[in-house]
Amino acid sequence: MIRERERQTASGLLMLVVFLILTAVAALGFIRAVRADDVGVAVVCALGIGLSSLGLAGFFTVAPNEGRVLQLFGAYRGTARQEGLRWANPFYTKKRISLRVRNFESAHLKVNDTDGNPIEIAAIVVWRVVDTAEAVFEVDDYEHYIKVQTESAVRNLATHYPYDAHLEGHLSLRGSTDEVAKRLKAEVHDRLAKAGVEVIEARISHLAYASEIAAAMLRRQQAGAIIAARQKIVEGAVGMVEMALDMLSKSQRVTLDEDRKAAMVSNLLVVLCADREAQPVVNTGTLYQ
Repeated sequence: MIRERERQTASGLLMLVVFLILTAVAALGFIRAVRADDVGVAVVCALGIGLSSLGLAGFFTVAPNEGRVLQLFGAYRGTARQEGLRWANPFYTKKRISLRVRNFESAHLKVNDTDGNPIEIAAIVVWRVVDTAEAVFEVDDYEHYIKVQTESAVRNLATHYPYDAHLEGHLSLRGSTDEVAKRLKAEVHDRLAKAGVEVIEARISHLAYASEIAAAMLRRQQAGAIIAARQKIVEGAVGMVEMALDMLSKSQRVTLDEDRKAAMVSNLLVVLCADREAQPVVNTGTLYQ
């Protein structure tokens, strides 16, 4: 495995001044040699001008949060990370690698959750290159590699969780966003580490049932919401009835036997749990004949 090693390069401004001086001196010497009809000196000065021109190919720039992978005839020689105008061996190839934070959003993938329900899922991954040598030499195309491995991780994640948790305390894709995001980040990071990539954040950006079951699942969610709401209503109504009976008992203003208590409980529960306004009935008689 090839690891990144930083390569120190010469200051481009300094080398530019040196090459300009050498070129000027060589050109002046060439002119004087031609005038003096000195072939040997003229050839040497011409070679000096040629070498100075070749040296200009060694200049390159490094922007902030950027690296240049240096290779000499295919062999890795290091990575230049110093910003500004730099100079290195003109025979080096200098591949630009961005070290900036970038993000990738996967396509909407159609997969089955752990319950076998077809769902559509997509994720956003925030990443950056931390090892330029691994990014260039360990994988063929690290950006394409990131895309493929992210989608593979998202597919694998979806098969380990249900879309919705039907039992309290169970994890789900929709209800446990933080836990799912942590697992997704860890899984994507493990896959991309060999490419010299660090995953900063990974989260689900799109989650929905597939179109063929969306309507049925919507009715199921609505039914679950109605049942949960009714349960809360009944619990509140029972509490209010208990409170009313307890207050009447403590005040001793009204004495109710068991039959009247049962009738009162029945009436209060009907009023409190009904899904529409109650229609009162005035009883002008008595419960006892």
